[in-house]
Amino acid sequence: MKVTVGIKALNEERHIAAALASAVAAVEPLGGEVVLADSGSTDRTLEIAADFPVRVVQLANTAERCCGAGAQLAFQHAEGDYFYLLDGDMVLDPDFVRAGIAYLEQNPEIAAVGGRVREMNTEAHEFQIRATTVARDRNWLPGVVDRLDCGGLYRTEAVRQVGWFADRNLHAFEEFELAARLQARGWKLARIDHAAVDHYGHQMDGYRLLWKRLKSGYSGAPGEVLRGALSRAHMPIVLKRLSHVRVGIVVGGWWLLLLASLLTGQWLVLLGLLIAPLAFLTFRRRSLKLGLYSLTAWNVSALGLIMGLFRRRVSPETPLAARDMTQAGVKAG
Repeated sequence: MKVTVGIKALNEERHIAAALASAVAAVEPLGGEVVLADSGSTDRTLEIAADFPVRVVQLANTAERCCGAGAQLAFQHAEGDYFYLLDGDMVLDPDFVRAGIAYLEQNPEIAAVGGRVREMNTEAHEFQIRATTVARDRNWLPGVVDRLDCGGLYRTEAVRQVGWFADRNLHAFEEFELAARLQARGWKLARIDHAAVDHYGHQMDGYRLLWKRLKSGYSGAPGEVLRGALSRAHMPIVLKRLSHVRVGIVVGGWWLLLLASLLTGQWLVLLGLLIAPLAFLTFRRRSLKLGLYSLTAWNVSALGLIMGLFRRRVSPETPLAARDMTQAGVKAG
């Protein structure tokens, strides 16, 4: 089979029909398949999926639910020579898969290729910041990149060389972790100037989103990536490129200085330590509101780094148990 589009989803009834329709449209001309990897939805996600010619697999143990598990579950059941991972709140450009395959066939040293990502919801603080940084971040521009955030088309052969698609322990950063393993084996990644997906991200307030990510374990992903890289070939890449590690170290040092100033009664120093990072981030984001949000996010990131670093792990090579939820007559191909 030429290509598989895998969709990971959890309670995505609002967007799943559009995601499925776009994936089916992308693979039909290529004789491909669509695999919906569901992490235990309790809404109408599976009911809606039953109306599409897709294969549906569901995580057997919802206690294993996380971003990495959803992505790996989709890959486990993929049969295509190429694999595209799509989130349940994304809509895939129907022509991107064909363009991506053509690019990979012309560039055998490239393991995966991504395209342009359009953020459709920019109300949340995080997505406002992302919208302003995309233009100057080379990982979002055409050419060779370090990672393929928000999805990409991968050579199945290259992924199998590095063991697994997504570390089943990760609550986020699965694209970064996969890119590091691929690059440690000599593969490259690229982005082309072609529309890839529209992303309908979280619409909740940025601070509520931070709190949700802290509770769900999402904020611990950098620590999980770092722990998973210990003693592995991609460890130097993780240390060099995972900025959350550096942020965690800086914020940890800032916490210690605040504590020392508090205990010694150096109130002017304490005040300066509180004001300086906020002033820096306000200048950097050109907004007091976004500067304050960034400072809060840095603190959440540092706390998450510690939590993720000590979280219990399962071998990422262990297959995930799943139930085949495909109804008769709706399997693709």
